[in-house]
Amino acid sequence: MKGAAAIEVRDLTVAYRDKPVLWDIDLTVPPGVLMAVVGPNGAGKTTFVKALLGLLPVSAGRIRFFDAPYEASRQQIAYVPQRGSVDWDFPTSVLDVVMMGRYGRLGWIRRPGKREREQAREALARVGMEDFAGRQIRQLSGGQQQRVFLARALVQDARVYLMDEPFQGVDAVTERAIIDLLRALRSEGRTLLVVHHDLQTVEEYFDRVMLLNVRRIASGPVEQAFTTENLRLTYGGRIAFLRSANAADAADPAAP
Repeated sequence: MKGAAAIEVRDLTVAYRDKPVLWDIDLTVPPGVLMAVVGPNGAGKTTFVKALLGLLPVSAGRIRFFDAPYEASRQQIAYVPQRGSVDWDFPTSVLDVVMMGRYGRLGWIRRPGKREREQAREALARVGMEDFAGRQIRQLSGGQQQRVFLARALVQDARVYLMDEPFQGVDAVTERAIIDLLRALRSEGRTLLVVHHDLQTVEEYFDRVMLLNVRRIASGPVEQAFTTENLRLTYGGRIAFLRSANAADAADPAAP
């Protein structure tokens, strides 16, 4: 629907054994933004992404993508899970992993053909991995594996990308390549929701942010939501954090 939010969450609650992991979350993500989800360990960040995708049961609430439920929007959504959640010893090539991103549109009966191979190679080129197409995925470094995952998401040609810690455990060169790619996707009008752990790069990398600790502490444009007070509320009071070289007052000298 024209004018609809890319992602709209209302009253979302997820509980494990009657213990809330997410509680009464409201969030509106407009189209064409690059949004971070930040919070301490155990805050529910990965749970939130999985709940959006229908991978976890929800206790209450409503989730919509462009005003439609996930089941009706599946082909418009791409997911990049945490790299550590994948069995990288599985015997398959880089090109085959990327082509898996086309299965949602092909279905599991129709086999990928020449066009799908071309799309996979184009995606690998965008992430600087075209020379590794025939390599076994277990032979790749952590940063290279992450680039392959991003290429697999690219071939889905999605409107919304959900990414869980795409920068975790990668080198500086790969991190720069990833953020350049995310910005390129945003410039194409795609919407990106990214679980992120490095508070010092939030202002540089993202235009919107949600601060989460079981509850939504704050969300919105980075310059409005990513404040020292909201960070303290999210991370439990004292936090050693320098927002920028020109904002030393944002650091807490008493923090351990």
